[in-house]
Amino acid sequence: MARKTPVPMAPVRGALPVLLPFTPRGPAYDDFFLVRWLASIPAAWLLLIAALFPFAVMAQSGRDTASAFEALIRWAPFLFTEGFLFNVLISVLAMALGTAVGALAGLGLISRNRVLRGIVQVYVTFFRNVPWLVLLFIILLGLPFQMQAFGTTIPLPGWIKVVIGLALPVSANIAEVVRGAIQSVPTAQWEGAESLGFTRQQTIWQIILPQCVKRMLPPWMNWYAIMTMSTPLASLLGVNEIISLTRQAMEAEGNYPELLMPFYSFALLL
Repeated sequence: MARKTPVPMAPVRGALPVLLPFTPRGPAYDDFFLVRWLASIPAAWLLLIAALFPFAVMAQSGRDTASAFEALIRWAPFLFTEGFLFNVLISVLAMALGTAVGALAGLGLISRNRVLRGIVQVYVTFFRNVPWLVLLFIILLGLPFQMQAFGTTIPLPGWIKVVIGLALPVSANIAEVVRGAIQSVPTAQWEGAESLGFTRQQTIWQIILPQCVKRMLPPWMNWYAIMTMSTPLASLLGVNEIISLTRQAMEAEGNYPELLMPFYSFALLL
């Protein structure tokens, strides 16, 4: 029997047109092209550009850049000893005061006295969220410049007010660090101390807090780094630290534009 060849059917034409998918010509659009292009740039090129940028800025001033570095070399010992070391002193004193107050506040956050716990919680919440610069201005203008105690006049210079102003927010954050470290100790430690007849005070000071030192050290170092980076705020209050002395040194050298990059880069390096 002969095999029949199928007859192709004619295309059916309807009343509505059919929209074919759009085929773009050329390479397809890539959302991450710019990201991949930036990532493909060698890191050495970026470092070279960053290193040459200050010299390009200094060259636009039209003055001798060598004189700017000579001026920096003359002022560098003064800026280091009288400026940067004073920043370190402010940060150390503020951190010591903030740690002492914050440790007591952290113990207050776990107190069984609801009134004391509530007062400390308000203190911690307020100073954790207060703007540091605004707090420094309030303390600078609110505290007197000297105090009388037992017939003795005690001066309160600006740098002491800066120490107090920086210690307050740090103490609130250290309080949360202490509270978190204490509450992270397993409850078995508390139960074991109670079974041995330790009081709550003995348990905290002799068993719990010694175990919290390692837990508190990393966040404590983080806050000291933040404290050190915040000490230039003292320059806005008239305290002679690294930034204010840098401005004074540039003014003594004529305040030329080419002095900006070397002097502030030196402060940044410190």
